[in-house]
Amino acid sequence: MASKRNKTITLNTTEIELFSAEALRPEMLPEGFAPDRLCLGNMEAVCPLLPRESVSLAIVDPPYNLSKHYGESDFHHKNDEDYRAFTVSWIEKLLPLLKKNATVYVCSDWKTSLLIAPILARYFHIQNRITWQREKGRGAAKNYKNAMEDIWFCTLSDDYTFHTDRVKLRRRVLAPYRENGKAKDWKEGDGTPYRDTCPSNFWDDITIPYWSMEENTPHPTQKPEKLLAKLILASSEEGDLVFDPFLGSGSSAVTAKKLNRRFFGIEREREYIALAIKRLRLADRNKRIQGYEDGIFYHRNYKPNHQ
Repeated sequence: MASKRNKTITLNTTEIELFSAEALRPEMLPEGFAPDRLCLGNMEAVCPLLPRESVSLAIVDPPYNLSKHYGESDFHHKNDEDYRAFTVSWIEKLLPLLKKNATVYVCSDWKTSLLIAPILARYFHIQNRITWQREKGRGAAKNYKNAMEDIWFCTLSDDYTFHTDRVKLRRRVLAPYRENGKAKDWKEGDGTPYRDTCPSNFWDDITIPYWSMEENTPHPTQKPEKLLAKLILASSEEGDLVFDPFLGSGSSAVTAKKLNRRFFGIEREREYIALAIKRLRLADRNKRIQGYEDGIFYHRNYKPNHQ
């Protein structure tokens, strides 16, 4: 029997048909393009049909170079040359859609990063590599478990949007620096001194969606809304278009909607795009992002006292 606390978003066969029918199809583009829509199809076929220089922020989460089952299809591990070709292909489809001051975040695991970093450097200005800690790493008998993933922070030029103040992390401290008996550069709150710290390129405050979280879905590589909120808040303005060409279960679109951005996403699996559309409907009633409240990101497993 499923736990009463299980909040995983699932779909039955009827819901898959109903929600996926709401998605755009490639044959409906370009005349049918509109922001705040999702398209069922392959990004390589859909991208050439989209408006040029319309995207302010692209969040790209392609299949890592791992064999993985997604919905009704599989992605198979490729040799290095073929995966590089795959990367070049999606980059060249994406480039015409980007505004001159656009930002692109590209997700990868450590091994895939070794392949794609030189390619990203050919097409973009690499500003940084973010490494974020998965709360639960995959176990390994003859190696250290894989508990980290990368996000490459790329721009088209040195003219780009970035707001450090929007993505500060509230950290508690037990022994703050003091001056004349008062905490220096720290504030008192919730009974514990804290400081709102500027973001680094190592993020250890992220929780992977799991069964008791409202955002959880059956997608095998779902990204947390909190993770995406940081990217969206730092690198876009309200009303900007956030684009995701490998949408999955829709976390980027849902988070963009909650943060008052426009969005457009492409996904080839009917089940996943149906999940995304259902989640967008749920976001009409609940704009909460777990771990983010009143403009503040809180550390993992921490809530303000008033919650």
